[in-house]
Amino acid sequence: MTDQAGFKDRYWLHVVLFLLTLATTVFSGAQMAARILIYDAAAPWFSIGQMGISTPFLLDGLRFGGSLLLFLSVHEFGHYFAARFHRVAVSLPYYIPFPFNGIGTFGAVIRIREQVPSMTKLFDIGAAGPLAGFVIALGVLIVGFITLPDLGYVDGFYGHEALKEYIAQNGSFPDDPSPIPAAEGLTTLTIGMTPLYWMLSQLFSDVPPMWEMYHYPVLFAGWLGLFFTALNLLPVGQLDGGHMLYALVGPKWHRIMARSFVMLLLLSGGIGFIDEMTPWLASMGPGLGQLVWVILSTIFLVFLVRIFSGDYRWIVPGVLGLVVFSAIGSGLLTVVNSFGYSGWLVWCLLIVVLIKVDHPPVVFMEPLTPGRRKLAWLGLFIFALCFSFRPLYLG
Repeated sequence: MTDQAGFKDRYWLHVVLFLLTLATTVFSGAQMAARILIYDAAAPWFSIGQMGISTPFLLDGLRFGGSLLLFLSVHEFGHYFAARFHRVAVSLPYYIPFPFNGIGTFGAVIRIREQVPSMTKLFDIGAAGPLAGFVIALGVLIVGFITLPDLGYVDGFYGHEALKEYIAQNGSFPDDPSPIPAAEGLTTLTIGMTPLYWMLSQLFSDVPPMWEMYHYPVLFAGWLGLFFTALNLLPVGQLDGGHMLYALVGPKWHRIMARSFVMLLLLSGGIGFIDEMTPWLASMGPGLGQLVWVILSTIFLVFLVRIFSGDYRWIVPGVLGLVVFSAIGSGLLTVVNSFGYSGWLVWCLLIVVLIKVDHPPVVFMEPLTPGRRKLAWLGLFIFALCFSFRPLYLG
C-alpha cells in the first residue's frame, strides 16, 4: 500500500517483525510464569534446562504474548488510523522483538513520514494511540483479575517452597515479602502499584502480591499495558502526553510543566541512586561512600545543562535543589520505598537526548475544540491512574 506522500510499506518486514515479537513475548511470558512442574508433567516435546516445552508452556506464553501484542497493536493502529484519517503519511507499525529484557519486546512504533503542521491533527494522532490502547489494557487487566486461579496455583511454581508453606499454614499470601525470599535465598522482582491496579485489586480475592504478580501471564500483560500507556503519556517533549499537554496549555506552560516533571523524575532517580550506590561504594573502601554526592551532582549538572540550554541562572540552583532534596529524601525510609527509583535517570537520559523536554513549535496552533479539550484532560487523568514512581525494582 502506498500512502498519500508516495511511501510504500514493506508488508513482509512488518509481518516478520510481528511474528518475531510474538515468538519472543510468548517464550518470555512462559518463562516468567515459571510453572515448571506443570510443564514437565505434561510430557514436554523437548527440554531446555529445567523447562519442559509443552502445550501448557505455550498456553501460558500465548496468554502473555497475545495479550501484550493485542495492546501494542491497538495502541499503534490508533495512531495509524488517525494519521490516515487526516491524510498524514505514516508507516504501518514496526514491532520490536527483544528476547533479553524479560518481556520479549521493546514495544512497537510507527513512523510519521512528514511534518504535521496542524495542532488539531497532531493532537488527534497523538491521543488516539494511548486512549485506544488504554481500553485494551484495562480489558486485559479485568480479564486477568476475573480469571485469577486459587491459591493452589503456586504449587506449580518451581521452587517457592517457603511461599507454599506460608500459604498452606495461613491460607493467604503474606503481606510482607521479606521473610519469603530471605528463606529461599532469592531476590524478588516487585511490580509497582498504580492507582488503577490498586482499585481493581480490592474487588477480587486471591490477588497475588506485587512481588509474585509476574507469574500470572494475563494479569502481568494488563499491568504492562498500563505501564506502556503511562510512559507514552509522560507530559514531555514529543511523547503522546507531550502533544496533548502542548495542545491543552500552549508552549509557555508546556515548557514550565514538562521541565518541572523531568526535575521530579530526576529527584526520584537521585534518591534511588543514593540508596543503591552508597552501600556499594562504601563496601569498596573507607570513605568512598561519600563519592556518591560527587557522582550524583555531576549527573544532575549534565542533565540540567541540556534541559535549560546552558542557562546557569536555572542550572546552579536546580542542581543544588536536587542534591539537597535527594539527601533529605534518601534519609527517609518511607520516601525511599515509595518514591526513590534510580531507573528514572536512564529514562531521563532518553527523554533529554532523544525525545526532548520541550515541544517543537507547530505551524498552525489553532485552539482545541471543547471535545478535544475533554480528551486531553482524560488523557492526563489516565496517566495519573497508570503511573508508578517505582514501576519495576528488585527487593
